[in-house]
Amino acid sequence: MGISATRLAIVLLPLALTGCLGNDGPGPTSFVADSSAQERYPENYRVEILAFMRTYLNNPVGVRNAEMADPVVRTVGGRQRYVSCLRFTPRELDGNYREARERAVMYVSGRLDRLVENASDVCAGAAYAPFPDLEKMQR
Repeated sequence: MGISATRLAIVLLPLALTGCLGNDGPGPTSFVADSSAQERYPENYRVEILAFMRTYLNNPVGVRNAEMADPVVRTVGGRQRYVSCLRFTPRELDGNYREARERAVMYVSGRLDRLVENASDVCAGAAYAPFPDLEKMQR
């Protein structure tokens, strides 16, 4: 007895959709639509980073030793992306400071797309400069 085309489609559709769920790089899949066009330089990256960090950090007040590398094109997950790297020491919820953190900020089409927490490979060789605006953040 043959299987009908409708039943076959119902069985194969979930398998076909699982291919859409792949992850090709560190961190979550891009939140911004991916394009094959040349990436644009993120003109407002400082403003976007500060706005994002206000929500990312539990306590944005009291950040120390903030440094940032200007965006450069790097290959991440097989794609060319502008990436800027951050290094900073946040104040913990208990008021103490622990080790510095390094994060990579990725851009798609000139806009902040995501923050990569495991940034050691992405940020290898980054040229950091002081980023005092991060240290001056308020709630």
